[in-house]
Amino acid sequence: MSRFPKGFLWGGAIAANQAEGAYLEDGKGLAISDVLTSGVLSQPDETIDPDKFYPSHEAIDFYHRYQEDLQYMEEMGFKAFRTSISWARIFPTGEEEPNEKGLQFYDDLFAEMLKRGMEPVVTLSHYETPYALVQKYNGWESRELIGLFEKYCRTVFERYKDKVSYWMTFNEINNMHTIPFAAGAVILDETDENEKLRVIYQASHNMFVASARVNKLCHETMPEAQIGCMLSLSAVYPNTCKPEDIFGAMSLRRRSLFFGDVMLRGKYPSYADRIFEEYGIQLEMGENDLAEIAAYPSDYLGFSYYRSTTYKEGMKILGNTGGIIGEKNPYLDETPWGWQIDPLGLRYVCNELYDRYQKPLFIVENGMGSNDEVTDDNKIHDDYRIDYTKKHLVEVAEALKDGVPVMGYTYWGPIDIVSAGTGEMKKRYGFVYVDKDNAGNGSLKRLKKDSFYWYQEVIATNGESLFE
Repeated sequence: MSRFPKGFLWGGAIAANQAEGAYLEDGKGLAISDVLTSGVLSQPDETIDPDKFYPSHEAIDFYHRYQEDLQYMEEMGFKAFRTSISWARIFPTGEEEPNEKGLQFYDDLFAEMLKRGMEPVVTLSHYETPYALVQKYNGWESRELIGLFEKYCRTVFERYKDKVSYWMTFNEINNMHTIPFAAGAVILDETDENEKLRVIYQASHNMFVASARVNKLCHETMPEAQIGCMLSLSAVYPNTCKPEDIFGAMSLRRRSLFFGDVMLRGKYPSYADRIFEEYGIQLEMGENDLAEIAAYPSDYLGFSYYRSTTYKEGMKILGNTGGIIGEKNPYLDETPWGWQIDPLGLRYVCNELYDRYQKPLFIVENGMGSNDEVTDDNKIHDDYRIDYTKKHLVEVAEALKDGVPVMGYTYWGPIDIVSAGTGEMKKRYGFVYVDKDNAGNGSLKRLKKDSFYWYQEVIATNGESLFE
């Protein structure tokens, strides 16, 4: 008996802003990613500075090279390919009539995926909100974005209803605390902690309502389609067996899973009342908001998993819900970028999530960013990436054996793309190398790494080669 079910969605994942480039081509408007010079952890520029380098403006030129890139994915045997639709490519400012050239691009892209045997897995908002909506409304702090997002989603659902069966609303929505500009297109007052939290939770609420309405719209437009939410989920462990560390780790985890609790269970969790009370947060809600959230929850939980962290008493937790920051675990190795490698943590998270939600899971991001060296004979020997991915996939097989319904696994990112966190090209994840450096220099030539052939074999055997 195969360890992975028949129909398991093997594949890879990218995002429009990290791959497409063509940042103002064919009518596209500025997205929030286009005003960042060093990834989502950097501060946005109010206007484009011609003397600065913006990594998203060209990225890896997937916009013009997607046919070549999808050929590589087909060669690996992908059953699914995750990407996002750039909202600003369809509605340049978020408010006008849809841009036909933008719509046509995704028509062509999804048709190419299907032709090559891949199910498109599409994120509707992946750190790509039109920048004009930040300038006019401070992004998702305003309820105006609920209707604008609905309008955008209605447009793409109608357009691609015969091409896309798997959707997700907001990428890593729980990163509202860590990177609010990327996740919610909001600019915060950094001086007032309570006001900062108010905006974060208000924007999150507006996104919850939008997600519920879009879930409803999706099912009305495409009854057979599935639409999920998406969270960033590192494993969170207590740093010691000290009761304060254990309780603090639980509290940290709840602040992250708060987003899943609302979007999958359909209601605000009881523990949220205390958070709101302690920080004087009063959410502005529409009369039917809670009823809509309850009526239209997400169908599945997509999530990213890269590492784990530990909580130690006294750590500040308000700004860290995804497990990005914490005390180092002395039992784990780490990547060149300091991300601790914890394959068993992925099995732990899968079980944790299914115990909590009893809904299907989709691992839509997992991968290792590292320095890759091209040898004199044009080879890239990335045994470290093979080792990382193999160990994580073995734990996915164990989670399946535990009874967790995992829909699929889309490795992040199967081709080198711009790093979301830092804007670097040097931090490479791909099975396919792209000749480009951090300063934007390079031929953009693609080159297969050793991991390409390894992953090809994994898919061809439906995961059985992992155990040989």
